[in-house]
Formats: sequence, C-alpha cells, structure tokens
Amino acid sequence: MAFDLFHGSERIIIKPEYGVGKLHNDYGRGFYCTEDFELAAEWAVDVSRDGYVNRYSMDTSGLKMLDLNSSEYTVLHWLAILINNRYFELNSALSREAFRYLSEHFLTDISGYDLIKGYRADDSYFSFAQDFLNNQISISQLNRALKLGDLGEQIMLRSKKAFDRIEYTGSSSVSSAEWFLRKQARDNHARQEYRRMNKENYISGELYMIRIIDEGVEPDDTRL
Repeated sequence: MAFDLFHGSERIIIKPEYGVGKLHNDYGRGFYCTEDFELAAEWAVDVSRDGYVNRYSMDTSGLKMLDLNSSEYTVLHWLAILINNRYFELNSALSREAFRYLSEHFLTDISGYDLIKGYRADDSYFSFAQDFLNNQISISQLNRALKLGDLGEQIMLRSKKAFDRIEYTGSSSVSSAEWFLRKQARDNHARQEYRRMNKENYISGELYMIRIIDEGVEPDDTRL
C-alpha cells in the first residue's frame, strides 16, 4: 500500500536519515510525518521563521505498523509510551505512582514495529495528559480532550526498513505569517474547548487515575 506523507521542517529534507533526531520525542527517536499537508505546514513554522513541507511517497507493504488509535489499544497505551519518552512533571506521589502503573500495565513494546501511528502531543495535548496523570480529569474527559481542535495524527518511521521505503517527491515553502497563525488558532481553540469541560468537579462513576490504580484496571477492562 502506497500513500503520501508530509514532514514540516525549517529545511528541505530529501533523504531522511535513520538513527538521528531527538531521543525524547513522543515515541522516541525517528522521523515524524503526517498525512495532512496543513498540519505539516503548521509544524514547519515558528513565530518568526518560515519553513518547508517536504512531501514523500511510501510503500508500507510488509511493514509492521503500531496504530495506537485502533480499537486494539486505549488512550492509556498511548499515554504510557508518551510518558516514557517525553518529560513529565512527576511532582506528587500520585503522579509518580501513575507513571509506574501505566508503565507496568499499559506500555507496549515498540521494538518490533517499523511505523507508529497516533496522536501528536502538541502543547495542549501534553497539558491534557498531565492533568489526567494528576487526577484532575477522568479517562473519558481525556479521550474527549484529545479530539478537541482537530490537532491530528502523526506517523513515525522508526526502523531502517521503513527509512529505506520513503521517497522524496518535492517540497513547498510555507510562511510563518500564514501558518503560525493557523497553528495558534488550532491550539487556542482546543484549550478554550477544554476550559469549557466540567473538569473542576469530580464526576461520580468515572475512571480517574487514582481509581485505575486502586482497582487494578487492566487493558482488557471494558470501561476503557
């Protein structure tokens, strides 16, 4: 199966290089793309810097993909990978125990996968996940929050086999004046909608992090 991928960057990248990049990204070291040109354009720019959307074609036949948004997985599988790669403030006993519990019960071994697909932890997504770890929102509220603002999915190439399959097909320059404003608007919309959620009050019957730990909730629990 062949499809197009886009990567937003401050430079043109004709041949993505295996084994380089930041270690502490959402799913670890790899090459992060999206199937959405507009998202790539937003990710390419900064407040005062233009960028490029690099376009690629990729044949995924025979490649093994971990799709964290498929029915096989829950948001806790995504979160377990995220907290083991990104830096979270674990400044309470509960958040530290949450880290331990999710890592022990929901962390997926990604070593055998060529590609990983899932949510991208923009600043807003990251803050929503932090609130969940600190017991401020329930898992149903976290699931709703991750769909606010249509912040999109990403696909990460992580194996040498995957890197050998990606082919550069061109680049487009994108301006900060246009796309950074769109990026801000998308993030601001997500945050505004999040503030409208009833997250200040405890919702009886819903699964909060402390209940997940105390009740020993496992991945096959139908409440997830």
